[in-house]
Amino acid sequence: MKTVQVNIVTPDGPVYDSEIAMVIAKTVSGDIGILPGHIPLVAPLQISAVKLKLADGSQKVVAVSGGFIEVRPDKISILAPSAEVAENIDLARAQAAKKRAEERLQSKSDEIDFKRAELALKRAINRINVYEGRF
Repeated sequence: MKTVQVNIVTPDGPVYDSEIAMVIAKTVSGDIGILPGHIPLVAPLQISAVKLKLADGSQKVVAVSGGFIEVRPDKISILAPSAEVAENIDLARAQAAKKRAEERLQSKSDEIDFKRAELALKRAINRINVYEGRF
């Protein structure tokens, strides 16, 4: 089975770097599946799970908080503000972030940045879903 090099990088450093058989990601314009040899492409990503299918048939899932995917025939790069492999997600921290974001959204204070709170809630829900295998 053909493979392609995939690396996922955040401002804090690399999160994942390995050979994979297929990437499935959610871009702003819809879901895409990328196989080795895909035509060059750059697309913005949504806050979502990125599925990495390995050559042995297993799968890795990474929670990304937006960013971009760059595809070249021999390499796929994902640049994200933050990303976590499913098994590295701290569930308690994600649940606490979800609760804080929900409390901010329910607050009637004029000092709350609702757009920022909505994005924080989406990121927390994405991390929880990836950890629990719901994507």
